[in-house]
Amino acid sequence: MKTIILAACAAITLTGATFAQEAPDTLVTILTAPEPQTQLMAMVLAMQAAQQGAAPHILLCGPAGDIALKDAPESATAPQPPRDMSPKGLLGKIAEIPNAKVEVCAIYLPGKGLMADVLMDGVTVAQPPAMAAAMIAPNARIASY
Repeated sequence: MKTIILAACAAITLTGATFAQEAPDTLVTILTAPEPQTQLMAMVLAMQAAQQGAAPHILLCGPAGDIALKDAPESATAPQPPRDMSPKGLLGKIAEIPNAKVEVCAIYLPGKGLMADVLMDGVTVAQPPAMAAAMIAPNARIASY
């Protein structure tokens, strides 16, 4: 009986260790969704993670890259309920966070025939090796929309 109790305690201890993970240093958000509500919610969650201590690293690809344009489409700038915030507006606030990175996919601008000067302040073009390293970093989490 004592052996069974010790085995059960050991199993609980080992299982508990898998659940007691540290908070991530970085939240890598990969956003491709074209819908303004999805884009805004991705920014809300990235901002919330930043307020809880995680460095936001946002990668915008495909239609989501449009929210990083200086001259963004109305879908990126139109206020969304319930707080009348737009995806681009919140992205701009995230880009101002000292440890934040906001990038568009390396193929986004060439695919649109544009140069980096069309991007809003604080947004750069991702380098695939660096982005891959950020994604596989030991203390990073990935959110994809």
